[in-house]
Amino acid sequence: MVAIQQFVGAAAFACHPDRSRGRLVAEPDDAERSVYQRDRDRVLHASAFRRLQYKTQVFIYHEGDHYRTRLTHSLEVAQIARSTARALGLNEDLAEALALAHDLGHTPFGHAGEDALAPLMAPFGGFSHNDQTLRILTQLERRYAAFDGLNLTWETLEGVVKHNGPVRTPSTTVAAYNARHDLRLDSFAGAEAQVAALADDIAYNNHDIDDGLRAGLFTVGDLEPVPLVGPVLEALRRDHPGLEPSRLIHETVRRLINRMVSDLLAETRRRIAALKPASADDVRRLDRPLVAFSDAMQANDRALKAFLFERMYRHYRVNRMTSKARRVVQDLFRLLLAEPQTLPTEWQRQAGAPGAPETARVVADYIAGMTDRFAMDEHRRLFDLNERT
Repeated sequence: MVAIQQFVGAAAFACHPDRSRGRLVAEPDDAERSVYQRDRDRVLHASAFRRLQYKTQVFIYHEGDHYRTRLTHSLEVAQIARSTARALGLNEDLAEALALAHDLGHTPFGHAGEDALAPLMAPFGGFSHNDQTLRILTQLERRYAAFDGLNLTWETLEGVVKHNGPVRTPSTTVAAYNARHDLRLDSFAGAEAQVAALADDIAYNNHDIDDGLRAGLFTVGDLEPVPLVGPVLEALRRDHPGLEPSRLIHETVRRLINRMVSDLLAETRRRIAALKPASADDVRRLDRPLVAFSDAMQANDRALKAFLFERMYRHYRVNRMTSKARRVVQDLFRLLLAEPQTLPTEWQRQAGAPGAPETARVVADYIAGMTDRFAMDEHRRLFDLNERT
């Protein structure tokens, strides 16, 4: 296979496509693409991926054209993951597939939607966006003749499920899938999944700085005491005095990303030299992640997250919008669970009786798949007597 041959010479501990554990439903090889390239392409063509364009990151989608959406965030994570994987000799295609897939399960209105849906689903097996991503990839995308979901490789699915480390207490969703396709939940995921997880951290921290400054939730001056950020600002002002604000913001974010990626590469190379993994399974068997920040950068990361939590995610303007968003999701769930006959016809066919667990799961799938715009429109259709249904 041409694509697999191009991967020869990569790190021994990378996930090699010709050694993949395969797919739940066996498929013939593609003469031009490796199995991980096919995974990436299937994610890109999924309807759930297209919907990310109108799913919010922090702001509701209509608040401004330049704020991040789940789609732009996923593309930025993919760029960081692919570049980092290349530098480490890992499989770029697998890292990219994982980065592109990682947010597919998010509800409308970001974490506000999930915060509303999770307690409502607690009596019915629970809800989390990570679980929902697995449901989308293995059940809810119904495009192929031979199977539900995207039938991705074992390595991509284990990376989705275990990107934060071993899963000691699997959810109902994860346990049910794992019973059919053992993902070895008690081990770490491959190095590519670990890269994608940290690329997510790097992207959302730094791009939330950008969006928060653009929105006026905090100022450049507010960032000066924050470790890592302050020294970058100081160096920029020294090297480029009088730099206009838009350039100052972009250059700050660019340099912060570069510093975090450089630290990740240095620390990971140190661990590779110390631990000497000789295969992807060696990476999985370790008692700690192979891909990581240094202790100093982990402290910087925590400080930045604390700043953003206080000054951005809990800003009163964000709180007001998320409060409205939660009410939209709560209203939709309660009505549709009690009156499943108001669901669209194709969803009614999957539901059970009012209030039944199977109905709750169908309603959760329906709501979680909504974009911000569709959720608001559906709320008006169901609750506004003057709105046409």
